[in-house]
Amino acid sequence: METLQPSTEIANAPTKPVAPQIAVAGVSGYAGGELARLLLHHPALSGTRPIFLGRAGEAEVGPSTSLEALHPYLTAPGHHASTPVFPFTWNRIVDAGTKVLFLATPHEQSREWVPEAIERGIKVIDLSGAWRLQETRNRDVYRLTDANPKLAAELQAEAVYGCPELHRDAIRSARLVANPGCYSTSMILALAPLVQAGLVDIDHGIICDAKSGVSGAGKAATAKTHFMYAADNLSAYNVFGHRHTGELLEQLHLSADQIQFTPHLLPIPRGILATNYLRLKQSTDSSTISAVFSNFYRHSPMVRLYPSPQLPQIQHVVRTNFCDIGFELASDGKRLVIVSCLDNLLKGASGQAVQNLNLMCGWNEQEGLL
Repeated sequence: METLQPSTEIANAPTKPVAPQIAVAGVSGYAGGELARLLLHHPALSGTRPIFLGRAGEAEVGPSTSLEALHPYLTAPGHHASTPVFPFTWNRIVDAGTKVLFLATPHEQSREWVPEAIERGIKVIDLSGAWRLQETRNRDVYRLTDANPKLAAELQAEAVYGCPELHRDAIRSARLVANPGCYSTSMILALAPLVQAGLVDIDHGIICDAKSGVSGAGKAATAKTHFMYAADNLSAYNVFGHRHTGELLEQLHLSADQIQFTPHLLPIPRGILATNYLRLKQSTDSSTISAVFSNFYRHSPMVRLYPSPQLPQIQHVVRTNFCDIGFELASDGKRLVIVSCLDNLLKGASGQAVQNLNLMCGWNEQEGLL
């Protein structure tokens, strides 16, 4: 990544590259607020303050809006509001010398803005679903349109699916990183090691039963996310049509008849627990399964593996960027249950986006996330 070199007071003294200018568009949402928190405390960005912007036409972001007014929990002790949030304009982003733009924006807005950012020489980490899916039939769930279909197709082919545990090397040199969905992250990380090792009886089918807190639906309230519906309740939804299903198919190289994903709404603010049921091709022991996971994630600091039969819980991952994974193998050695947990706003969104930034900048992958 292009960096700027600071002046030095002592001739021939070693210099430390200045971090690239970062901008965040869509900071008013839940994921945007968490992204702002992480970036403001990121040690590598201590000398380069990020620029925070709203979304196009957003009423709650005006000339005098502050980050602390949008997200009071970000107010520093003993301080009044001090971090401005600006209405979105390309001039402000370009004039600031922005090198990396985070988009915590609706899918349609990200689909429109990414080509403009790339044209201006700005790298993008997009938290929406606009660029995650390579196959048109999977992407159709978002009902996206392109002003320039040819250019959009070229950028789509270039987009890197931003799961560091799967695509670490490609992310480092990417111009466009499509941050994964929260549900899909939890299930892909649980399943990828065994699927890639060829141990899973794919034709028998995989069942993914995942449950998420209400923040996964975004900040705008709906009939099914307001308190009177969600509290003291548990409900399944989008059984055969959740938009994260396409990510499972493409990243695990499965067909729709080989995996069934059913999402559920939990009456908690944040967190995902995914219970994944599968059958192995042949009888296997727990030590073999453990070895597959350990080898696959040996260079992945944000994945924590539990010793079988211990299983992860949401309360242990909330407000962290970890994905915790545990499993239990049936006595026949063929039926396997894998449980994975993560915070949908962090490892499922903003934390993973910062993980991708770290890779793109050549920093330690876990920088600012522990």
